[in-house]
Formats: sequence, C-alpha cells, structure tokens
Amino acid sequence: MDYKKSKAPVNTITRNTIELWKDTGNIYESVAIIAKRANQIAVEIKQDLNKKLAEFASYNDTLEEVFENREQIEISRYYEKLPKPSLLATQEFVEGKIYWRDPSKDNENVVEENS
Repeated sequence: MDYKKSKAPVNTITRNTIELWKDTGNIYESVAIIAKRANQIAVEIKQDLNKKLAEFASYNDTLEEVFENREQIEISRYYEKLPKPSLLATQEFVEGKIYWRDPSKDNENVVEENS
C-alpha cells in the first residue's frame, strides 16, 4: 500500500469524538480498534523499509569504510515524511476502511438463535 497517497494528515489534528464512537457505540472500543490497526501498519511499514534498506547492506564494512549512499538517504527521508501509523489508522477508521467485529457479540447472537 502506498501510504503517501493517503489523505491522513502529517501532523496531529483534533478529532470529533462523536465521529469516532458512532460506529462502535464506545469510544474506548474505537480507540482499541485504531490502535490495533496502527500496530499492523507500523509492522508493514517497518518490513517494507527493512526490505528496501537490505539492498544496501554490506557485511564487510569497518568503521572507516562507512559510505553515504544517496539512494539510501532518499528512501530514509521518504519514510520519515510519512504520516505516523496512528494517524493513518485513524483516517482509515473515519473513512470506514477498517473491518472489525466483536466476537463476544457474535456469540450472543448465536445463543439467541439457538434458543
């Protein structure tokens, strides 16, 4: 996923809490969903960055042989300018792009149907 194309703000903005809890009915549940998605995004970004930087890895470098690679610097700058994973996850949640479900509520529905 190209996170640069996301509409998520780079800086923190104030959110309307009513907008966040209207889907779940509970602000804490909404924050938990956003936090879990932010962790997923952070892992994905880190794996992508490590994969790109692995191309530049040299295992025989000594302290005197440290070279600055322009491409490596550009890649690092790109990832530094991305919005934080929490901001990306919040934007996805507000736009309704996150699928979530509550297993405890699913079990209640099954019990009621069996009665």
